[in-house]
Amino acid sequence: MAAQINPSILSADFARLAEEAKAVQGADWLHVDVMDNHFVPNLTLGVPVVESLARATDTPLDCHLMIEDPDRWAPQYVEAGASSVTFHVEAAAAPVRLAREIRAKGARASMALKPATPIEPYEDLLPELDMLLIMTVEPGFGGQAFLDIMLPKIRRTRELIGKHGLQLWLQVDGGVSASTIERCADAGADVFVAGSAVYGAQDPAEAVRALRAQADTATAAASWTCDH
Repeated sequence: MAAQINPSILSADFARLAEEAKAVQGADWLHVDVMDNHFVPNLTLGVPVVESLARATDTPLDCHLMIEDPDRWAPQYVEAGASSVTFHVEAAAAPVRLAREIRAKGARASMALKPATPIEPYEDLLPELDMLLIMTVEPGFGGQAFLDIMLPKIRRTRELIGKHGLQLWLQVDGGVSASTIERCADAGADVFVAGSAVYGAQDPAEAVRALRAQADTATAAASWTCDH
């Protein structure tokens, strides 16, 4: 499938979120980082802001919950207007049940893995998901440098997706920019969260288009797509 670019509002101007959402017209999703200052050492936004954003933009919301007890809170983000909800497997008590609940409420269910969390123990969970998020920085703060050591993990995850014949999106988040997106696409990612690379650009919408073009070119030449 074509690459998808999800600008992260963590890098936007929080005093102008409605305008910032409109500034990335043409983006596939708007990535919303929810942090609770417990699971990660930062505090951002919650359900009321997601509700407001959902009313302010036609771009679907991709909510990434970096919070404790997602089993309790994740369904509320679907009700608030999120079209995709990502929970961290490290925080979920019952990830299969939670993924099914998110899907039952009408959103795409996604599971995130921190850099040190291996994918292999969760192979059997993959059919329960619509997307898997490989963190390419430690979650909690924007503007971190991309961790190249995550590229083999992305490749292994893509191999598992192919092994089971799944239509599962593979998202990367953290340090994605013009200098790293091609490596991520070559490794197997097809959904890219970009914060400062988009909102730090003079023309955020053009930055989205340029990143998508880079990812599409790299994907077309990647070994994981050449056999399909």
